[in-house]
Amino acid sequence: MKLLAFSDLHCDLEQAATLVSMSAGADAVIGAGDFASVHEGLEETIAALAAIEAPTVLVPGNNETVEALREAAAGWEAATVLHGEATAIEGTDFFGLGAGIPVTPWDWSFDLDDGAAAAMFDTYPEGAVLVLHSPPKGHCDGGSDGSHFGSPALLAAIEEHQPPLAVCGHIHEAWGCESLIGATPLRNLGPAGTWIEL
Repeated sequence: MKLLAFSDLHCDLEQAATLVSMSAGADAVIGAGDFASVHEGLEETIAALAAIEAPTVLVPGNNETVEALREAAAGWEAATVLHGEATAIEGTDFFGLGAGIPVTPWDWSFDLDDGAAAAMFDTYPEGAVLVLHSPPKGHCDGGSDGSHFGSPALLAAIEEHQPPLAVCGHIHEAWGCESLIGATPLRNLGPAGTWIEL
């Protein structure tokens, strides 16, 4: 399966158009959150992406709520919004978990604490591709000052379940980063559009 995956568009409609063009070569598309910027521009960004016809998995970032993303994507037939849920595309399971994890310093942000995030994995189907917005602790989660912003709960879940692939975004300084957690490859995507063979 040929995946086109991206994150953190933040209302970049020009890049959204580029991703639509790129998606013609994809078996499936992943949008790993932050389509909006501080809850603004979500509808316009999703409308620009809705020309993607390949089956598409979306998770909310911390810049939009899951409810707002479901509402914005309601008319996009190819898209499925996941947040603590799974869907299957051509026999491959995808499990999505969005939001800022752990809780961010911003009062406007759509966040989960590590305990709530860990509980979401009760419904994880073994072997599913893991679509996250936030990175796991210590992997593709580094800021420019050397600090790490990822989630211990997400790291523990990946270590336990060993999904065939995990993707994330959220930490802009780590866009393009690749890491390995046990046998699980992890990619911090960014908005450029990343091709992944599954």
